[in-house]
Amino acid sequence: MAEMLFNPYLELIFDEHFCFLTGDLTNEKMSVFPQWLMDHFKFGDEKIEMMDKTKSYTYADLELPCSPKVKKAFDELDLKIQEAYKDGYEGMATLDEELVFQWSGRMVYGLLYYEMLYERDRLLRLGEDFKLSLALRERFGQFHLMLQSIIEPVSFVGKKPWSIAIFPLKYSADIFSYRDDAINLMFSFGVNGFGFIASLQDAGIIGESQKDILDKMKGHVLHPIQFEELYARFHYSDYILQYKPEFNIESSENGITIEALPIEGTAEKPIFGFWDENIFAQLLSNYWSVYGIEREDILRFQKPPLSFLENPYSKEFIKPETITLPF
Repeated sequence: MAEMLFNPYLELIFDEHFCFLTGDLTNEKMSVFPQWLMDHFKFGDEKIEMMDKTKSYTYADLELPCSPKVKKAFDELDLKIQEAYKDGYEGMATLDEELVFQWSGRMVYGLLYYEMLYERDRLLRLGEDFKLSLALRERFGQFHLMLQSIIEPVSFVGKKPWSIAIFPLKYSADIFSYRDDAINLMFSFGVNGFGFIASLQDAGIIGESQKDILDKMKGHVLHPIQFEELYARFHYSDYILQYKPEFNIESSENGITIEALPIEGTAEKPIFGFWDENIFAQLLSNYWSVYGIEREDILRFQKPPLSFLENPYSKEFIKPETITLPF
């Protein structure tokens, strides 16, 4: 059955008249970012740049061609998320992870779709063919298949393909924090009440690598600077992951099942490469720039690197209420 489902990465089909998820001919569109979210936080008119920084759109401009069936499915999902959102962390924490995957996956895939369109059109102007490596075609094609679970009998069994962490978070009431890395399929979302971080196709290995700090966080309402540090840890872990996540995908007359396969390292090649504090500090300083914290403040002479998640000496979790920075 997997062979029967639309996969735009086989022929690199990205066209405004073909539904992004089913390939059906259509004239309908849906927003990449949920309309209620843009209305609530009033960011529809704000600019978002493509990866190479030469092209930008407003968030409201970003739309995906979709069939009526797909639009209806995502509208229904939006209602579920919106209802959970009203109850803050307690509401979000009760959601099935698959719903969080589909909801965040819609936004990440939408941005990925626009990256594909931009690159295709850029090469077309140069008289060149649009190509993707086989590795990227496989990765994005698998992600697209997983996202089709919202409308097709695609189910996840055993070990899930993603790492998703949801936690209480304190922000000023009108602040909405969002980060993504569409190429590496990562997403973070934070508002007053809760936040979540999703690595959408890591076979769960990044969540496992951060289990110690995630366990220490339990029962605490994170300060935003801790949220940014946690996402930086997830993001950098993805960067140094030395194995490609693999999935067992099986088709039957009843549908498709997807199971993430365990990732096992060796002494010669561990699961993660060397954690370079210099590179991590540079990444973290990008996220902490709003607080005026620079790389030199993180890498302190003859001291452990600065952290707001763990005491560098005792490794105890730093209680959010002891952090005096604004939120």
